[in-house]
Amino acid sequence: MTSKLYSFGESGNCYKVALMLELCGIEWQQVFVDGFKGGSRTEDFAGLNPMKEVPVLVHHGKRYAQSGVMLDVLSRETGRFGPASEDDRLEIFRWTLWDNHKLSSQIGTLRYQMNFLPAERRSQPVINFLIGRCHTALNILESHLYGRDWIAADAATTADLSCCGYLYYPEEFGFSRSDYPGIDAWLSRISALPGWKNPYDLMERALK
Repeated sequence: MTSKLYSFGESGNCYKVALMLELCGIEWQQVFVDGFKGGSRTEDFAGLNPMKEVPVLVHHGKRYAQSGVMLDVLSRETGRFGPASEDDRLEIFRWTLWDNHKLSSQIGTLRYQMNFLPAERRSQPVINFLIGRCHTALNILESHLYGRDWIAADAATTADLSCCGYLYYPEEFGFSRSDYPGIDAWLSRISALPGWKNPYDLMERALK
């Protein structure tokens, strides 16, 4: 049965799940939801996900919301990108929670402010604040990656796929790989995994 990922290409959280599906060789298709025109905030979509947000994964007849949950479900099913020990499991959990709260949420908001919000509605003080938050998070990740290849274990895990979600996008959000050599090398290791694709090769975009 082909899995369905309700998503749009500009969303880093959608990309995390699309990338996991691709790397695991799972047959899937995108169901395009226009996140910039309120496609996830309709009452019809609320029947699919009461949280009114993408991504939503329909997999083997079950519906899942929240990218971290989807990554865990797919990892458990396939045996890919999961923990080799209980310590690994807790590290994956810790870094996924950290990413959702400190990294992806900040980058996603900043990138939206800088690129997708109409210019007349952008707030420079908000942008400056978010740039500071993003650099704080990126510096934490850079320090953590010093002397190690992967975030949570000796091999790539869903923690890596969660934390990398927004860092392959081309739009400006105050991030340059050259400023973070540890992150740069780590992103190169991820993109060398068999089946890796960049976000806009995996999903239809809302803005062409």
